[in-house]
Amino acid sequence: MAKKSVRDLNVRGRRVFIRADLNVPLDKQLNVTDDRRIRMFLPTLEHVLKQGGRAIVTSHLGRPTGNPAEDAKFSLKPVAERMSQLLGRPVAFVPKVLGPEVDAAVAKLADGQVLLLENVRFHKGEDIIDKAKKNPDKQLTPAQDALRLELAQGLAKLGEMYVNDAFGTCHRKHVSMYDVPKLLPKGTRVMGFLVEKELKYLGDALQSPKRPFVAVLGGAKVSDKIGVIENLLQRVDHILIGGAMTFTFWAAQGKSVGKSLCERDKLDMARNLLAKTGGKLHLPVDAVCAAELKEGVATTVCAGEVPADLMGLDVGPKTIEAFGQLIQPARTIVWNGPLGAFETKPFEIGTFAMAKMIADATARGAVSVIGGGDSAAAVEQAGLAARVTHISTGGGASLEFLEGKSFGPIEVLDDA
Repeated sequence: MAKKSVRDLNVRGRRVFIRADLNVPLDKQLNVTDDRRIRMFLPTLEHVLKQGGRAIVTSHLGRPTGNPAEDAKFSLKPVAERMSQLLGRPVAFVPKVLGPEVDAAVAKLADGQVLLLENVRFHKGEDIIDKAKKNPDKQLTPAQDALRLELAQGLAKLGEMYVNDAFGTCHRKHVSMYDVPKLLPKGTRVMGFLVEKELKYLGDALQSPKRPFVAVLGGAKVSDKIGVIENLLQRVDHILIGGAMTFTFWAAQGKSVGKSLCERDKLDMARNLLAKTGGKLHLPVDAVCAAELKEGVATTVCAGEVPADLMGLDVGPKTIEAFGQLIQPARTIVWNGPLGAFETKPFEIGTFAMAKMIADATARGAVSVIGGGDSAAAVEQAGLAARVTHISTGGGASLEFLEGKSFGPIEVLDDA
């Protein structure tokens, strides 16, 4: 995906519409509790402002169903305040997505100033494509198409140039991501530095990895990872499996999994995968088991099978050792999904051990890409974020990228 970037634009005196991913967590007092996505967006915003552009920024936050007055917990106002602190300059905020209030705020912008619009999902047209999937014929109704056009045309007129720096939603054809850039002239539709960085590291890992190339896949469901596993099998040297999907594979091999999470309806799928891996797929050989998922609960290590009254909640010590032998010589590592229920002690040991092994491999020269979501949170909690090459801001997006799916919002940007 060789696309033009924001550095290719002459933004001085121009209105630059930027779609960012500022979907950050807020506490009950509406304070930002994790500003990583804001910080990772700042290089793009600072570039536009330093070059004399007039930045109009929009983003989503959660999935609001009402309007800003009724759904304050989904307002981007706290994000504007935190962005202003990090940026070291005022960030104007308008509590609307479209309308005269927005037009007036845009008209007031001077060179080097920034305006943040309200959560774009307060407009019902933003994710209308997702809603259309619920229709019997999967097509937009006339009313839905009218909402799509209203939002697309309304946002497009705000800017003279378009920058996509929202990798976390690049796998969705939402209006602000897909329709808006198509309404702006060719030569003005580019990616931001964050999207550029995401595509570089994920793209290089898939297309030109240094070897050995090891993928680590965790999480609950084999069905969520089937496409990723099949795509990666053609590219990697090893795939290490962890998380609850372990037990679907174990059950497919005829092993007892006790009360562990297991997709019983996906056993044939798991068997088919195992049959065609050519030895590249590595399953855990033991698991840390307990009677319930509860902090401080008594645990036991189960080798190969889980007793009927227990559930597997983490990979065991022999698995950590075996996986470590494959991680140690790796030159490219991609990790998506935790190896256990790491949010609850003592089931964080396997996931944190993997984070440490990947950090150590990175220190030895490996390129390590952490695929967002829970695996990113685990690396942060382990205090190792600074010791890996890249942490993706898009869990779902990075997963679909690894699966080899096309990204419409990136395809519509101008080619380099």
